[in-house]
Amino acid sequence: MVTSSSLLARNRDFRWYWSGHTISVLGAQVTAVALPLVASVTLDAGAAGVATVATAGHLPNLLLPLLVGHWLDRRRRRRVMVAADLVRAAALAVVPVAFLTGALSLPLLVTVALVVGAATVVFDVGGFAYLPTLVDEADLPAANRATQGSSTAAQVAGPGLAGALSQLGGPAPAVALDAASYLASALGVGRARRPEPLPPGGTKRAGALDGLRVIAVNPWLRAMTAHATLYNAAAQILTVNLVIWAVTDRGLSAGLFGLALSAAGVGAFLGTLGSLPVARRLGYGRTFVAALALSTGTPLLIATLSGSTVTLAVGLAAVQFVSGVGLGVANVLSVTLRQIVIPRDALARSNGGYRLLIFGVLPLGAATGGVLGQALGSRAAVAAGAVGLALSTIPMLTRRIRTLRRPEDARPTLDDPLAPAATEASGAR
Repeated sequence: MVTSSSLLARNRDFRWYWSGHTISVLGAQVTAVALPLVASVTLDAGAAGVATVATAGHLPNLLLPLLVGHWLDRRRRRRVMVAADLVRAAALAVVPVAFLTGALSLPLLVTVALVVGAATVVFDVGGFAYLPTLVDEADLPAANRATQGSSTAAQVAGPGLAGALSQLGGPAPAVALDAASYLASALGVGRARRPEPLPPGGTKRAGALDGLRVIAVNPWLRAMTAHATLYNAAAQILTVNLVIWAVTDRGLSAGLFGLALSAAGVGAFLGTLGSLPVARRLGYGRTFVAALALSTGTPLLIATLSGSTVTLAVGLAAVQFVSGVGLGVANVLSVTLRQIVIPRDALARSNGGYRLLIFGVLPLGAATGGVLGQALGSRAAVAAGAVGLALSTIPMLTRRIRTLRRPEDARPTLDDPLAPAATEASGAR
């Protein structure tokens, strides 16, 4: 199995794609911090305004994934991804322009967040299906490790860069960086020379709900989706209450709190780098389960942390780091397994179904976190969220998953009783 560094060195098309991806995810992290600051600092919109902007950005995940996945399985994805990048760049460029001309308002900011969120759904669903056509199957693990490594590195550097830019020129001009980053992504995707094959004709007979059927009939996909859905819901419960417990109740400064959380990104970056060698040594399934033990088990320690603010920050950082290592490994293995197991003509619509389920629970998890925090107190709600994370691993503990040696072994075979159902769900009906 090749390494991501050798893949970058010998594959020009992937090198361009990865470069654009790296710049765009860094810009996206900047906007994730800068856009709420525009609402709160520049427009003085208060908590309700910030929440409205955040909700607008997440709303497309509840409406579009299935439709976009179904639509993209009928056409080439590269041009659509370039168009989505250009839409995101244009929408974000409106913010600094409106700021300079005095036209910036909360409704405008909400509209920008909604447009960017919708274009992001299109790009991400298409990108999941496009990457297996850009690199050979043997290179998919290395390609995913490289892209996941960029994403986790951006999680570490992005918030700090956003804070520095917002401090120097204000949050609205800082958004211009993300607009430029999407232009870089469009260039990277568009520079590929490898011909993108036409989707098989059978996908034209597939229904929009087939993306969910592809997941439902495959035991590996079913288990991973159940885990990710439960994980995201529990993570929202934990996250909503963690800031209250650590900062408000325990007196941790915002700076120390942010520094402690950034340790998760550092751990995730290291996890992505070590994911493939460990998987080769231990087997795919065992490595996956071990990674989940770190990412979902370690947070159980958070509610037990005590001591001074510095001690609390160090303890929280240690938990976040170890959990991040597991999350980085699991992300690489999950994306690769899904891209290899899912039939090529169902990649986009199945990712649409997957995205609908795992992101659709975010508002529910956040609301549940608020209710639990009010009813039980922030510390007990943090513990409840951590328990939820641990329980999310249960669907992944089956013998079938634990004994999986290679991702290719998860494909249904002709004599596998699951094979006819998987073929039907893939659109061959």
